[in-house]
Amino acid sequence: MAKKKKEKITYVDDGRTIADMSNVSGSPLRKRHPATPPTNYKEAWKTYWDAVKMMFGPMLVVICGIFIVYMVLTFIFMLL
Repeated sequence: MAKKKKEKITYVDDGRTIADMSNVSGSPLRKRHPATPPTNYKEAWKTYWDAVKMMFGPMLVVICGIFIVYMVLTFIFMLL
């Protein structure tokens, strides 16, 4: 049994940077369904209200967290 020699990989520097994105195409999802801006006030308002409803729960959690931290610190400083 003869051992196979491992193929040596040679890298060639073509002068491009790692962040060169010139040959990258857009996502397939965008090509199939292009985003269209709302055409009238009613659609724009519906989009806005959907975004507000989506963020309402997390906003309440953050406000409650800030309030709890405030109350704990107030209680601690009242004891001092």
